[in-house]
Amino acid sequence: MLRILEFLVLGVCFAAILAFSFWLGGESYSWMPAQASTDAQRVDNLFSFLVTMSSVIFFGVAGLQIYSLIFYRAREGDYTEGHPSRGNRKIEIFWMGIPVLLVLWIAGYSFSVYVGMDVIGPTTVLGDLPVPLVAEPAEADTVNTGSQSDERVADTVNIGSQDDERVEVISKQWSWTFLYPSKNVTSTELHLPVNRPVRLILKSEDVLHGFYVPEFRTKQDIIPNRPIELRIVPILVGKYQLHDSELSGTYFALMGANVYVESAEDYAKWLEQAAAKTPVIAATNQAALEHAQPPKRLIRSNWYTVLPAEPPIVNHSG
Repeated sequence: MLRILEFLVLGVCFAAILAFSFWLGGESYSWMPAQASTDAQRVDNLFSFLVTMSSVIFFGVAGLQIYSLIFYRAREGDYTEGHPSRGNRKIEIFWMGIPVLLVLWIAGYSFSVYVGMDVIGPTTVLGDLPVPLVAEPAEADTVNTGSQSDERVADTVNIGSQDDERVEVISKQWSWTFLYPSKNVTSTELHLPVNRPVRLILKSEDVLHGFYVPEFRTKQDIIPNRPIELRIVPILVGKYQLHDSELSGTYFALMGANVYVESAEDYAKWLEQAAAKTPVIAATNQAALEHAQPPKRLIRSNWYTVLPAEPPIVNHSG
């Protein structure tokens, strides 16, 4: 009778752990920023899966430890050795086989997400169902040359490699510059049309930098003297922030830029207005401004400091 009761208690506890873990996995979507690109939903699904699996493992192991402390603790004054488990093949197979299967499961799922992002190509999200579209792979290649209520989710995405918008992204210590060859526009803000594939040509003029917009769930290292092509499809109108994800020097924390995803009409209007601005001007560079301030420290280290690059000359400065 006690044995049956023990199994019932274990079963109820395990069911509670499963229920809580699945609930926590569902809640993990709210921990992430807005899904502003076609790849964001795949990444969030993977993150939710990892949270669920981690919760099952963590609470399962912790629960067994607490259960053992309550029901199997030694009596007062009992200092005898516990029953040895060496040579128990069933236990050995269990605690080696289960972790191996879990790691293979997680690796397989992660690889499928990678394949979906880099091989299947961009997709549009209709409700909860991702619908693949005919497109070139949404991958990184080497090339030879506000508020949630104000945002809109895309219903359709017009895929076509001939119509892809092309933007050159130039990084240097410590600023971003964006060149739009179609209108010969240079800006310190990244403007992108919604529902339309964009080819970003990433370049670095000095050291390693990293292109990272959390809402896009896309991160790409930028290597000096090696232009990298990154293709994305923004699907959510709004204002986001571009970060340098690599430790690129003293003022790398100041190396940010505003990213605007706009309707096709607003994007075309902005391009025309920026192209009409003459003459071009030197953009404000926060790193250069801070470097020019007198140092506020008691002791001079006399360490060599990299001078910030000259402010970029642009049509439009944010």
